[in-house]
Amino acid sequence: MSTVRRVYVEKKPEFAIKAKDLKHEIKHYLNIQTVTNVRELIRYDVENISDETYEKACKVVFAEPPVDICYQEDFPRAEGARVFSVEFLPGQFDQRADSAVQCVQFLKEDEQPIIRSAVTYVIEGEMTDEQFDAVKAHCINPVDSRETGLEKPETLVTKFEEPADVKIFDGFIDMPEAELKALYDSLGLAMTFKDFLHIQNYFRGEEKRNPSMTEIRVLDTYWSDHCRHTTFSTELTNVTFGEGDYYEPMKKSYDRYLSDREVLYKGRDDKFICLMDLALLAMKKLKSEGKLADQEESDEINACSIVVPVDVDGKDEEWLINFKNETHNHPTEIEPFGGAATCLGGAIRDPLSGRTYVYQAMRVTGAADPTRPQSETLEGKLPQKKLVREAAHGYSSYGNQIGLATGYVKEVYHPDYVAKRMEIGAVLGAAPRRAVVRENSDPGDIIILLGGRTGRDGCGGATGSSKVHTEKSIETCGAEVQKGNAPTERKIQRLFRREEVSRLIKKCNDFGAGGVSVAIGELADGLTVDLDKVPKKYAGLDGTELAISESQERMAVVVSPKDVDTFLGYAAEENLEAVPVAVVTKEPRLVLNWRGKSIVNLSRAFLDTNGAHQETDVFVDVPSKEDNYFEQYAVPAVKEAVKAGDLKKAWKALLSDLNVCSQKGLVEMFDSSIGAGSVLMPYGGKYQLTETQAMVAKLPVLKGKTDTVTMMAYGFDPYLSSWSPYHGAIYAVVESMARIVAAGGDFSGIRFTFQEYFRRMTQDPERWSQPFAALLGAYDAQMGFGLPSIGGKDSMSGTFNDIDVPPTLVSFAVDVAKEKDVISPELKQAGNRLVRFSIQKDAYDLPDYEQVMALYAKITELMGKGVIVSAYALDSYGVAAALSRMAFGNGLGVAIEETVSAEELFTNGLGDLVAEVPADRLADMDVAYMLLGTVTAEPVFTYGNMTLSEKEALDAWKKPLEKVFPTKAVKDTDAVETGLYETNHIYVCKNKVAKPTVFIPVFPGTNCEYDSTKAFERAGAQVVTHVFRNLSAEDIRSSVDAFAKEISQAQIIMFPGGFSAGDEPDGSAKFFATAFQNGKIKEEVMKLLKERDGLCLGICNGFQALIKLGLVPYGEITGQKEDSPTLTFNTINRHISKMVYTKVVSNKSPWLQGAELGKVYVNPASHGEGRFVAPKEWIDKLFANGQVATQYSDPEGRISMDEEWNINGSYSAIEGITSPDGRILGKMAHSERRDRSVAQNIYGEQDLKIFESGVAYFK
Repeated sequence: MSTVRRVYVEKKPEFAIKAKDLKHEIKHYLNIQTVTNVRELIRYDVENISDETYEKACKVVFAEPPVDICYQEDFPRAEGARVFSVEFLPGQFDQRADSAVQCVQFLKEDEQPIIRSAVTYVIEGEMTDEQFDAVKAHCINPVDSRETGLEKPETLVTKFEEPADVKIFDGFIDMPEAELKALYDSLGLAMTFKDFLHIQNYFRGEEKRNPSMTEIRVLDTYWSDHCRHTTFSTELTNVTFGEGDYYEPMKKSYDRYLSDREVLYKGRDDKFICLMDLALLAMKKLKSEGKLADQEESDEINACSIVVPVDVDGKDEEWLINFKNETHNHPTEIEPFGGAATCLGGAIRDPLSGRTYVYQAMRVTGAADPTRPQSETLEGKLPQKKLVREAAHGYSSYGNQIGLATGYVKEVYHPDYVAKRMEIGAVLGAAPRRAVVRENSDPGDIIILLGGRTGRDGCGGATGSSKVHTEKSIETCGAEVQKGNAPTERKIQRLFRREEVSRLIKKCNDFGAGGVSVAIGELADGLTVDLDKVPKKYAGLDGTELAISESQERMAVVVSPKDVDTFLGYAAEENLEAVPVAVVTKEPRLVLNWRGKSIVNLSRAFLDTNGAHQETDVFVDVPSKEDNYFEQYAVPAVKEAVKAGDLKKAWKALLSDLNVCSQKGLVEMFDSSIGAGSVLMPYGGKYQLTETQAMVAKLPVLKGKTDTVTMMAYGFDPYLSSWSPYHGAIYAVVESMARIVAAGGDFSGIRFTFQEYFRRMTQDPERWSQPFAALLGAYDAQMGFGLPSIGGKDSMSGTFNDIDVPPTLVSFAVDVAKEKDVISPELKQAGNRLVRFSIQKDAYDLPDYEQVMALYAKITELMGKGVIVSAYALDSYGVAAALSRMAFGNGLGVAIEETVSAEELFTNGLGDLVAEVPADRLADMDVAYMLLGTVTAEPVFTYGNMTLSEKEALDAWKKPLEKVFPTKAVKDTDAVETGLYETNHIYVCKNKVAKPTVFIPVFPGTNCEYDSTKAFERAGAQVVTHVFRNLSAEDIRSSVDAFAKEISQAQIIMFPGGFSAGDEPDGSAKFFATAFQNGKIKEEVMKLLKERDGLCLGICNGFQALIKLGLVPYGEITGQKEDSPTLTFNTINRHISKMVYTKVVSNKSPWLQGAELGKVYVNPASHGEGRFVAPKEWIDKLFANGQVATQYSDPEGRISMDEEWNINGSYSAIEGITSPDGRILGKMAHSERRDRSVAQNIYGEQDLKIFESGVAYFK
């Protein structure tokens, strides 16, 4: 008989948003009109759990009484309904099951439950078997999931076979070539056969033994394109240029490169021409000329690193600023959620391993048209719509959970990205220089493994993304994509941010592709690793898997033997697993031991050869003037309309092009405000409709104030690059610079990092033309501007069958500035004039570098004098697109001058800028410009006799991607009339203290503790934060005791925001709430409230915790009843991050004594489950008692159900509520995320003075 219990949990019909969305997809995307109903249930199989814990778990862990129906063992369904269930493949990380286990352990810490989760779908209505299969295919991605039967397993305990010894390839060193080739073919390696022969020679000549399977796999990983950039390091023996109109400048750039090499490498014969050399030479040359004085000199290459003076409380400190870009194209193509999540994770771990705190991210992606019907999907591929949505969901969910602000998001559309999606994450990190130690690994030093565990799901990430891909290979690369475990990444961030920890680390490497063998293997020349000590997700892994399986969220750090115990103690404080696994040796060999035997024993010199030396010729294609991209309209429909003289049609066609139209529904999925340092929000203006072009953030100074900011912008146009990769790269550099200048940055301090993404190279010399020409262009631009690219990432596998991705070189520009320099792009005031600054080009369509630099310097100077109040860098889509975006934010219009030609409105403007200048300052413009028009108060675009209302323009701009990335889910816009509640009876504190103590608990997934601490400290409180540790039963017990003690000494408990355990199991803050229901903690909370007149505050995830505990609206820890108010999924069924306007509608709470009754405030919201729902009786009661503190409103204070303002569909637009006496306040919007110059492009008062009011209450 089975000892497994089964639980099904289903949302009540009015909250079943996911099921409703799926029904819509089946009807309108799969075109199966006969479906009448869709249900979605979460299935939990549970074992090793007592009856008492199980009963409790059904009410607080698996289901939430107000919104869920919980069925045990089976559930009722309609006659004839079709049912199927989906589970993750074995070895894939299941965050839902993992969080459920951790939650259940809170209920009884000494139980060791096993939980598996699945999703069960019920489809009602007539349909054929083929249609049912189509529904299944839509719901199951075979790369990470599979269909599972409906019968219950006997047990969930997995029996793992004891792995066999690692295989030795007998006879390998004496094998004749034909036999060796057969062996090579049978192993499915990423390396070439030439590499394989190189291995045979090494083992025959030096080791005089046969290799083990592990050694072959380790070498395949070490030498993969992903780890060692083998394509970029292939020697280019013979470079020939074709005929063409642009032969002259391209050949000139090449000759300059050759002569610069001569100077730099004089007398050296170890340097050969290759793509890597071409990519790095400009930096080396500029450095030799003294133009790179700010680069950090170090053997550790974790990320691009510059040394910058940062103003902290008026004094300059030396800081390190790190930046890095990373692609995950192959993994995201086959498993979009996990691939995109680990793209960001991988990008973060580079600067993080350099011990800098990562504080802002940018996401630039490439896709084919996602609005095309599913029937056009290529065999062996996922539909583009599914790809773009799932990838956005993966990346955003990861960044949102770890508390990383994504400052800029852009998807670039081009039909050839159907070959393979582009997924780029670029990040910025910073730390005081004093906190980072750079030392060598000395013999006897210990290497500690920190963070995640090894599983089978990480085998082959590096080799998989370095292989050629066809329909066949997609099926066997399944386990090469991992899910990523964001709460663990957050823990590492917290640990490394502590200076006392950072200073113990001599060297560090993250576990990217290649696992233990590469991550630890690169830390010292000589190493002995004990694989038996490597923590595993489950038993049964053999030595090879332990050696090469990559694991996300994991670091390898080198520490002195004397510091090992101290370091392990710090890791335990942050709830992280840490284990010493290797020792540095004198002899330069990599030795891996498993079960007492050495299974890898290789010389460092051989590993460092990076495989056999590869060579190729290059034939460079030269573009022709005939199809010159600069002389074309970027949008064909615009060209037709302009020719026909219909400018209104042209303008609308321009705004509805995929590369111009609104991506707001995509951008809002990413938290852009966490860290309280984002100077510009992604969309600005009163209506949040002007898209910013650069991301700007204050440096993450933990204590004190700073006015130093970093800026990052990207440049790239796939259509220009497809015509000429050479021009494409040059203008990518120019565009990224122009965008920095438009945001107020000074171009002269810019540092670049490049992302190269090209088709797969073969022996055909012409295949090498694109990357060669692009890097040549980038070289020319770096030398022309005297500005270096100090890093980059190459991905050379953009081919599927016979389709190649467009030649891609994305330029990321990074600059450091002061907050007063920053200007935002939304138009500011009617009556201001609009001007255009143009760059000059030569006969070959190349920028005149000197003129561009002089112009950009002048623009920066004019901004500093207040002559320019907003600016926008133009792209290939021209002036009309830029002016529209600038006008939308504040609902202003534009009257275009008659002197402007229609062509000038719509043609390519790359490198040019448009600016807004007060009319009385035009006289101060001491630089050439063209007058474009005037800003008007009436929201219309006029030109000659054309009039286009802003409403029509907005409709054209918003519509194209609305079905892919929706911004609206409900049509209701009814007004909510609830009035204000005013009282003179505000609770008075009887237990006064001069400086109240605030206790902030930190759980796995909490990410707002730094911002909340800063807000309370600024208000004059003393703050204590404490991490809840739950790696063992003993950890849980000691954490409960520590929490109870901290609460007993505090006056205020602040429940911070975040994603408690990833908001799993399916519901926010269950983790948080389950812990606080513990008897000891509960007692101390009630004493604080009842005996010491204490206060509680919960924001976002903290509000969700308060409501699940019952602290609001009941004022006691009661848990939830069937009819309790609660917070559930946003009506739009996704995360929403935007600034929200909220109106203070009650003055009852001590927390709101500094706020003005009836006034509107603006704060960032960022949540997936913020919709306040309650029965009507409860809502009436809350209003009558003054417990509704704040409601969502528009900027004028009008309250309605319009989703534009009531962003999550909350009943009666309720944003925050209190306990009956007002001392406990829960709200969704992040009042703590504010600081000087934060959200500069948002209009309205941000400070509700909540924290100051809380502190004043005790005085």
